[in-house]
Amino acid sequence: MFYYVLKYVILGPLLRLVFRPRIEGLEHVPATGAAIVAGNHLSFSDHFLMPAILKRRITFLAKAEYFTGPGVRGRLTAAFFRSAGQIPVDRSGKDAGQAAIREGLGVLSKDELLGIYPEGTRSHDGRLYKGKVGVAVMALKAGVPVIPCAMIGTFEAQPPGRKIPKIHPVSIRFGEPLEFSRYDGMENEKVILRAITDEIMYAILTLSEQEYVDRYAAVVKAEEAAEKAAQAKRKFPRMPLR
Repeated sequence: MFYYVLKYVILGPLLRLVFRPRIEGLEHVPATGAAIVAGNHLSFSDHFLMPAILKRRITFLAKAEYFTGPGVRGRLTAAFFRSAGQIPVDRSGKDAGQAAIREGLGVLSKDELLGIYPEGTRSHDGRLYKGKVGVAVMALKAGVPVIPCAMIGTFEAQPPGRKIPKIHPVSIRFGEPLEFSRYDGMENEKVILRAITDEIMYAILTLSEQEYVDRYAAVVKAEEAAEKAAQAKRKFPRMPLR
């Protein structure tokens, strides 16, 4: 119930007023039945802008950290995300991917829309990164279409580290559904999963017109953080103890 209050009464109208998003291809999102909406991920605002403009309810897999914050603020944040249709997924450990797949298949089994960001994390520099194959596994196991989606302008409106978004033109583009029934029964074939994921990422790239990086975003983030730490160490070396 609160999901629809949030969508139609509180957050939805506010987001439409502030961003005035331009919507393209909304007719590609099926009116009924299970489907995966796979998009790029540029901003914290993405979690709320897409649900605000879709007529149907959509459930996203969200990182567990949003649900485990300390104190009253943490509990309020967790309650808000649950009310907004977000499902917590622990992204740490070797079983993280399987947990996300189980949760996603649970949503699809109820003939609902599942929202997923194949990159696995927000882009820290506005580029589109290599997708993880979980989206392909879910598409094959559930036998559902994948609708590519591109968020445009949300990185400029709310880049990483900015808590309050600024007013900036935003567009949301949906592409034609991609279906992969030709690969039925091949969800354990790594080559097939990579091919499907790359096809999905190419469709997102075509819609978003971003620069593409054929590497995982999390790996690039970690490397850049390590390089910054090394530069700081070289610039401010530790003084020897006397």
